[in-house]
Amino acid sequence: MENNNVKLERKLNPLNVWSLALGSIIGWGAFVMPGTTFLPKAGTLGTAIGMAIGALVMIIIAMNYGYMVQKYPVAGGEYTFTKNTYGRRHAYVCGWFLGLSYLAIVPLNATALGLVSRKLLGGVLEVGYLYTVAGWDVYAGEVILASAALILFAILSIKGISVAGWLQTFIALALVASVFVLVIAAVMSPHTSAANLKPVYPEGKSSIAAIIAVVAVAPWAFVGFDSIPQAAEEFNFSPKKANGIMIIAILFGGFVYVAINTITASVMPWEEMLEAGYDWPAGEAAEIMMGKAGLVFLGIALICAVLSGIIGFYMATSRLLYSMAREGALPQWFAKLDERTKTPKNAILFVMLISLTAPWFGREVLCWVVDMSSIGAAIGYGYTSLATYKTLKQNPEDRRPVLKVMSLIGAIFAIIFVILLVVPGMPSYLAVQSRVCLVIWILLGVIFYFATRNKEKR
Repeated sequence: MENNNVKLERKLNPLNVWSLALGSIIGWGAFVMPGTTFLPKAGTLGTAIGMAIGALVMIIIAMNYGYMVQKYPVAGGEYTFTKNTYGRRHAYVCGWFLGLSYLAIVPLNATALGLVSRKLLGGVLEVGYLYTVAGWDVYAGEVILASAALILFAILSIKGISVAGWLQTFIALALVASVFVLVIAAVMSPHTSAANLKPVYPEGKSSIAAIIAVVAVAPWAFVGFDSIPQAAEEFNFSPKKANGIMIIAILFGGFVYVAINTITASVMPWEEMLEAGYDWPAGEAAEIMMGKAGLVFLGIALICAVLSGIIGFYMATSRLLYSMAREGALPQWFAKLDERTKTPKNAILFVMLISLTAPWFGREVLCWVVDMSSIGAAIGYGYTSLATYKTLKQNPEDRRPVLKVMSLIGAIFAIIFVILLVVPGMPSYLAVQSRVCLVIWILLGVIFYFATRNKEKR
């Protein structure tokens, strides 16, 4: 059982918390999706409008989170909100899906370090070929790098939330500074032109379809702002500030996505760039603008995005597991805190051990799991929005009619996000491999739920 005399420490200031959220929002995808998703599916204007709409939807949902954090300023976030409004069963469903959503992103960022070496260092870590999984070559060098990063950041996370918080702050600020340098370079460079941004939508695709294609990825693109409620028990400031911090993090996140996409398209007509078959269009654009210096700044931003994602989701996942264990939904082992550093040591170690297995399966298999786990983020958004609505009804003295409307809007969009992922023909319909992973995860959740409930009865 947990030592009740040991509690999470309140050491996170507003800047630390903003950094955790932004670092979790921006990952590897922001730097590769211009070539793989944004430009081919939505063009330049379609991406900008779609991302703006996605950010607006996330801000509406974040308003619900901000209200619930004030009501329940403890670790657990969505799980805690759901349990206190809809009971343990609904909370378990929310926590089970959300846990996978968080957990999958930790190794996703770690394995991205190997991709960074392929893009920036000519694949120097592609040594010690082991095997190929789903078309992805697994190399011992990349597995070792990913494993080392996972172990290192697990140790730093255990050493204390203040250590992780300040490291995350430094990395997040370096990320933002690097992106701003690239934006300024794009504005001033003679190699960029607004004419290259046309056509603003892909040929043969309607503007509505292009915009929807980007809005559909919003739950995945912005997942991470909800790491703030997971750390609520460790704020050294009023929970009332959480709302503003989440909104600022979402706005910065949306800016980075749109900025990298626009920069990529600005150096040459973007359709020609895609037809040229460049391995990394964003990197090619940075190098055309600034030479090797462009690749350096883009590389700094990319590495910072990857490392900050590891730290941010180590924190979010471990706090969720800690909260669920404290409430009896998981074994009490997960609720054990380190007596010296006051961090959920066992939960962090569990995340590390699970994550260490991922690099051996290859990145393609991991992407199947991550695509499927996007549903977990949408479920968390939906439950939080519905919990806000119910809490407002139970507390009429709060008098928040606008927020009550926003809670319903948030719930509706959460349902739409799930539909876009699971209904055939939708822009983000899950691949068959991801659907198989989803069914397996649901079955495991049912088995674990009844096993836990039977144990409680005994």
